[in-house]
Amino acid sequence: MNDKLKAGDKIRKSDEEWRRSLAPDQYRIARKKGTEPAFTGKYYNMHDAGTYECACCGRQLFDSETKYDSGSGWPSFFAPIEPDAIIESQDRSHGMVRTEVVCARCDAHLGHVFPDGPQPTGLRYCINSASLSFRNAEK
Repeated sequence: MNDKLKAGDKIRKSDEEWRRSLAPDQYRIARKKGTEPAFTGKYYNMHDAGTYECACCGRQLFDSETKYDSGSGWPSFFAPIEPDAIIESQDRSHGMVRTEVVCARCDAHLGHVFPDGPQPTGLRYCINSASLSFRNAEK
């Protein structure tokens, strides 16, 4: 599958279309910029080999080889599968200044990135499980 985002490939749906197509927690987190409680998401402690995709549009976002245990309670990765898979922007909500991470294809809220991760990038992409789906590696 060619997963490169091309001009015009942006997925646009109405709020009601997103609401109908997603589970309530997925909608609240991915479309309304919510956060799941730490240590509750189905992928935070997952160690299977495969690819993490956007739960809203299926865009490949993170490879399991970049996943690590950050101790934060959310799935954490040190790099996206491709730099253009995500978009980063400043988030000033909740009295903090953070860097929000969204899916480049559909603008789903994924989580945040912090500069306290492991090498080789030094980054921690802290991602909500509800914003992800998982595809096991081919055996």
